[in-house]
Amino acid sequence: MKHQVHFKFWPPRMTKTLTVPETTLYENLLMTTKKYPQKIAIHYYGTSYTYKQLLNEVEALAYYLEKELRVKKGEHVLLFMQNSPQFIIGFFAILRIRAIVVPINPMSTTNDLEFYIKDGNIKTALVGQELYEKLKIIHQNNLLKNIIIATYSDYINENEAYDHLPSEVAGCRKEFHQTISWNDALTSNESALPYCGESEDVTIVPYTSGTTGLPKGCVHTNKTVQANTVGAFHWLNMTSDSVSLTTLPLFHVTGLVHSALAPIFAGSTIVLLTRWDREYASAVIEKFGCSHWINISTMLIDFLANPNIANYNLSSLVLVGGGGAPLPEAVGKQLYKVTGLDYVEGYGLSETMSHTHFNPPHRPKLQCLGIPAFNVDARVVHPETGKEVSIGEEGELVVNGPQLFEGYYRNEEENKANHMTINGKRFFRTGDIVKMDHEGYFFLVDRLKRMINASGFKVWPTEVESILYKHPAVQQACVVRAQDLLRGETVKAFIILKEEYRGKITDTDLINWSKKQMAAYKYPRIVEFRESFPTTSSGKVLWRKLQE
Repeated sequence: MKHQVHFKFWPPRMTKTLTVPETTLYENLLMTTKKYPQKIAIHYYGTSYTYKQLLNEVEALAYYLEKELRVKKGEHVLLFMQNSPQFIIGFFAILRIRAIVVPINPMSTTNDLEFYIKDGNIKTALVGQELYEKLKIIHQNNLLKNIIIATYSDYINENEAYDHLPSEVAGCRKEFHQTISWNDALTSNESALPYCGESEDVTIVPYTSGTTGLPKGCVHTNKTVQANTVGAFHWLNMTSDSVSLTTLPLFHVTGLVHSALAPIFAGSTIVLLTRWDREYASAVIEKFGCSHWINISTMLIDFLANPNIANYNLSSLVLVGGGGAPLPEAVGKQLYKVTGLDYVEGYGLSETMSHTHFNPPHRPKLQCLGIPAFNVDARVVHPETGKEVSIGEEGELVVNGPQLFEGYYRNEEENKANHMTINGKRFFRTGDIVKMDHEGYFFLVDRLKRMINASGFKVWPTEVESILYKHPAVQQACVVRAQDLLRGETVKAFIILKEEYRGKITDTDLINWSKKQMAAYKYPRIVEFRESFPTTSSGKVLWRKLQE
């Protein structure tokens, strides 16, 4: 009974279960185009694209990938871009030929990229031109065979793009040696082989960091992604005339599902931003009548801090929500004051293709993960014994549901370690410590692992420490999380300097060095020097003591 208490607060007039369609993600676009060929799919910095135009470009690129580059069914293809029409076109073109999308964070370093490419035996990449330099050495070493370069400015209208054009979008097209320009890849009017995609086809492998810092690929099929695509469509009350403000990065599962795949399933319109800009976001909400906006708390905090916010008409918004990091209660109250809307928070992971939990839009709670979504069985168990705990008690969140991934790519050890069986049912161990209240709402307490959640990005201390150790002055490093008003959590490094460097190097020196060594969300924002660290008798550093 404990597992069904939340149904009392289920969204009204909504079925408690949802059958996942056996059609594919590519067929979502195909069917929407048949229904609404002339409807605007994407508004992008002064230019608009209909569903028919979008599908035509998907078909042209799919033909090129299949016929010219010989990309095969089941082959991994790197999608390394900022938010852009080309990201969406590339995503569906890869699926059209039954290949597998590997979407990668644009902040990734060359070392990160080399790992993904080797892990997935990737030969072909679709790349934003501003990111090519990170792949150049990999390309020259023949680890990557084919690179198609996209220039975002090809898809804008500069006369109508206002004054808020990000630098990545404003740049003119460049030529790179032995690469293929996006426009050259879209010249054919021919079609790829007839589409025979199936629900069980693997479609996307987003990577998540492991506890050791090594990334793990999460294997998702059409079916697991459809579960949350269609679930979000119903839960967020989308219609064909909804307009989604798309500001979350599309390489990330939450942005992809809620701000691209669900709107396309609905046949609605996407207002696409390559980079976050609070002024531009306010302007397009007013101009295009945006109804839905799924974000992360850091964006919303910045949005509400805009002194010009009262100058914009935001009345078209009907739903504002998000996840990744809990929204401070004071910010939720401010949002209500400005828009009359409650913030609708959700919770999920790359392993579950975004949400397993969502707050009911008619009755959300602040700083709350929400209630289990359609067909999700969520339990709170003792992390060591695996036994279920009582209502209000803390324990590890384990989940079973139709959006649960097939497993980690080529990583049987992690698959065993991160799953458990309860009464014959397979559950994924999230590693998050939660508690459930008497109404069936779930609340995050802490993280079982040391993971740092900086603006929704996962940072693993072990990985950051291993890079810090490369600095000649560092004798010992211990990385912990620190609270941050904007990012929620941020990265703090305790450092013991080698004797010869003491007094000769500053915290700023180390921070500036770190910026060049790791992705922007990973480097320490705070460095504190110590003479020694607290340790166990065996010499292990007591990181929790340092964090406290």
